Amino acid sequence: MTVAVRTLTGAEISAALDDLAQLRIEVFRAFPYLYDGDVAYERDYIAEFAAAPHAALVAAFDGDRIVGAATASPMIAQKAEFQRPFVERRIDVDRLFYFGESVLLPDYRGQGIGHAFFDQREAAGRVAGAVQASFCAVVRAVDHPARPADYQPLDAFWQKRGYRPIIGFTTDFEWKEFGGAEEVSHQMQYWIGPL
Repeated sequence: MTVAVRTLTGAEISAALDDLAQLRIEVFRAFPYLYDGDVAYERDYIAEFAAAPHAALVAAFDGDRIVGAATASPMIAQKAEFQRPFVERRIDVDRLFYFGESVLLPDYRGQGIGHAFFDQREAAGRVAGAVQASFCAVVRAVDHPARPADYQPLDAFWQKRGYRPIIGFTTDFEWKEFGGAEEVSHQMQYWIGPL
């Protein structure tokens, strides 16, 4: 299969919002996130993220179909609660790029698309004057009951890209899991790497 990976701009982002929202819901529904998503919320989230100056919304296309996406924008453009942990640790948010998510349908994994997502987001960060990039990932117990037997965490992939977890640097995000009635808190581990 031939997949094209490119950064969307302007009207392309608006035209793709529904597809991107549905993609996030589908991919994050699986372990480790187990996210019970809402299309309207997802559309608003993506639109807000993409509206930031120097933001990058990278999409993978199989023909006209979006099969993966990744977002990034300057940390200074994020909400204060996202910036606060970095400011408290004296990490310069003016020179930090934040990677929001990277989602890819299972049939397209293992083909280098994840590397392309990182390449294009890192390039966008350098254009914006950032010297480091950061992202966070949910922390799940090794014996979590929903963990598939063949689950492979992405830690080794991220480390090969030059990212490291910041020891003791976690935060909590809330979302509703499938089967749950209310949002619950989830611990998120921050990772950081040079650009």
